[in-house]
Amino acid sequence: MAIRDILVLPDPRLRLTSATVEAVDDGVRRLVDDMFETMYDAPGIGLAAIQIGEPRRIVTIDPARKGEEKRPLVLINPEVVWSSEEKRTHEEGCLSIPDYYETVERPDRVRVRFLDRTGAPQEQEFGGILSTCIQHEIDHLNGGLFIDYISRLKRERVMKKFTKQARRAAE
Repeated sequence: MAIRDILVLPDPRLRLTSATVEAVDDGVRRLVDDMFETMYDAPGIGLAAIQIGEPRRIVTIDPARKGEEKRPLVLINPEVVWSSEEKRTHEEGCLSIPDYYETVERPDRVRVRFLDRTGAPQEQEFGGILSTCIQHEIDHLNGGLFIDYISRLKRERVMKKFTKQARRAAE
């Protein structure tokens, strides 16, 4: 297991659409282990493989708070097959947009079809913070970011701020 570097806005790779995982093998499981180690170290509750520069449809999630027992969840090739009409707002942040948070509205519940760590097909319904987190991470797999759900003015400010930081860091 290894802690990987997390891509930060405005890295263009964050806008890539991730490729389907054809087979869940030892290489995929090693990547999943690296993702969990990276996510826990950050710390965060969700990570998409593209955030560590791997454009593959893999998501790791663990909503457990500090001091709680870990509840790791792996979603390979996740696909939302149903979402509730009822909406929920939640303040979202992102490891790729450090220290920036905004309230985002998303469906309250989703049903997701995915492969687990062993490659077995699963279909499960999620609500609350898990629903929000899964939708946020699936957006990453499709080249989306939570700032796509906020006003254009706020999004432009965030992009400017992170572009300026990236320029300074490169100097």
